[in-house]
Amino acid sequence: MSDKVSVIFLPHETICPDGAVIEAEVGSSLCRAALGNGIDIEHACELACACTTCHVHIREGAEFLDEASDLEEDMLDKAWGLDADSRLSCQVLVPDHKLVVEIPKYTINMVSEQH
Repeated sequence: MSDKVSVIFLPHETICPDGAVIEAEVGSSLCRAALGNGIDIEHACELACACTTCHVHIREGAEFLDEASDLEEDMLDKAWGLDADSRLSCQVLVPDHKLVVEIPKYTINMVSEQH
């Protein structure tokens, strides 16, 4: 098992227009891995699972992730654009398999100063 794995981010209009491939530490938070590689995912609650701003869709590799906690599921119910592949990137621990991630077009962030 490698200690790093590829995570592919699909193109997002403003966050990563060309998409991105990063090498993430296995076991690290997906949100922290993205932020550490220049992918500026919103994270209004500082990764405390108290908002939905870091909501992502895991398009490939979800079967290798731990199940979402009840708290994460409760928060996801409030996310914009929720689907069966939705997760909060602050709660996803990078597995030892490749992931393909899509960042939703919109986020619900009542405190963002960028709006």
